[in-house]
Amino acid sequence: MRDVIVACDFSSAEQVLSFLDKFAACPRKPFVKIGMELYYAAGPQIVREIKARGHKIFLDLKLHDIPNTVRKTMQVLSALDVDMTNVHAAGTIEMMKAALEGLTREDGSRPLLIAVTQLTSTSQERMEKDLLIKEPIGDVIAHYAANAQEAGLDGVVCSPLEASIVKERCGKDFVAVTPGIRFADAAADDQVRITTPARAREIGSDFIVVGRPVTAAADPVAAYQRCVAEFLG
Repeated sequence: MRDVIVACDFSSAEQVLSFLDKFAACPRKPFVKIGMELYYAAGPQIVREIKARGHKIFLDLKLHDIPNTVRKTMQVLSALDVDMTNVHAAGTIEMMKAALEGLTREDGSRPLLIAVTQLTSTSQERMEKDLLIKEPIGDVIAHYAANAQEAGLDGVVCSPLEASIVKERCGKDFVAVTPGIRFADAAADDQVRITTPARAREIGSDFIVVGRPVTAAADPVAAYQRCVAEFLG
């Protein structure tokens, strides 16, 4: 199941399709993350177009609302035939159960559903000051992961630094999707809990999400291939 997901955080359909054109001749098409910026700019049609090009898609909209709204929204997203989507674990077990119900089609099939624990831009200090959560961040993430598992979800989004904590709490088959990936010779940018592709593999990540180290690289194809080599071995 392990794979590298490229975060296509572009602001238009033209930009993302131009970027993906660079991979047209590659035998391995990247697993693509479509986030809020691109989805809100280009709408569901961009999901269909990228899917038609043969890419797997992680639709990263981080739903967080009352259970009924999340259920109905997931029913809509399920029709887009994405491979993975997500909610915020902070929305409660009830909300996550509603998301799962909405995402599941009549034939029982559905995309992978994961829950965001704490964003990789969140530090212990910021969590305590801004969110009034005083427990150690690792304990918070383990608790949110356990709630997601109780709700029936497939896994969580967490920093690679907490992947091993999630696996210890929820078992090796519970999926850890980890952003905050940087090459050893790259800048951290706005993320604080980060590691390299190779280290993420060692500490239990199932999927890594890589954005600017690939999308902003001088040679995105080479950067992607480097990431795959380091993560998959």
